[in-house]
Amino acid sequence: MAGIDASPPRGLEVLREIELFQGLRPNELGKVAGAAQERRFQSGAFLYFQDDPADHLHVLIEGSVKLTQLTPEGQQVILRYASPGEAFAVVAVLSNMRYPVSAEAAEDSLTMVWGREIMKEMMMQHPQLALNALQVLARRTREFQDRVRELSTERVERRIARALLRLARQTGRKVSEGVLIEMPLSRQDLAEMTGTTLYTVSRTLSKWESRGIVKSKREQVTILFPHGLVTIAEDLPADKTGGFEMGDEA
Repeated sequence: MAGIDASPPRGLEVLREIELFQGLRPNELGKVAGAAQERRFQSGAFLYFQDDPADHLHVLIEGSVKLTQLTPEGQQVILRYASPGEAFAVVAVLSNMRYPVSAEAAEDSLTMVWGREIMKEMMMQHPQLALNALQVLARRTREFQDRVRELSTERVERRIARALLRLARQTGRKVSEGVLIEMPLSRQDLAEMTGTTLYTVSRTLSKWESRGIVKSKREQVTILFPHGLVTIAEDLPADKTGGFEMGDEA
């Protein structure tokens, strides 16, 4: 693993709002936090690789992590980005499993890490933790099913619009021009997220820029007109755009 161990784990304030640890009492959270290590990863470093033995569970504290999968044909697909406060590699708590994806730091990142055996022991001691892990896995499975449906049935413009809205809800920051996706995001990344080509993404973003919907720079996208992007993502008439709030679920 490419990370470098840092200072002792931060404690309750980090875990209190994270889905995986909901319902645990303060003393239980303290025990869980005390069993973790902190690891820092420079941008571009891999936390783990697809098909490696799944031996660590991560919670992202700072930065962003790109989760990718290599298809049998050798094509890389970006499945999702993890943002601060998310647990990932939850599969590590299951016996004899391998990581189904690779995890790469999209920017300098900090995670709290538990070894598989340590986390399994924590779950034995605190059953709520095991129930939460099952809920996380169930939600992620539903998300992946939705992604497969999108890739199989929806036209490319809708897929790109949905991907940008998901990222905006995860990491979006309101700026004077609109909503800035506050993480490195190249056009190639968007192509890998939406199952299309770099050319198609570039052509689509250029068209949206001319319509005042988005503005893109090198590894940066700002959504200038969120309602317009919702219209494309949901295939709505132009006068029925619906709302857009960064806190809404995708």
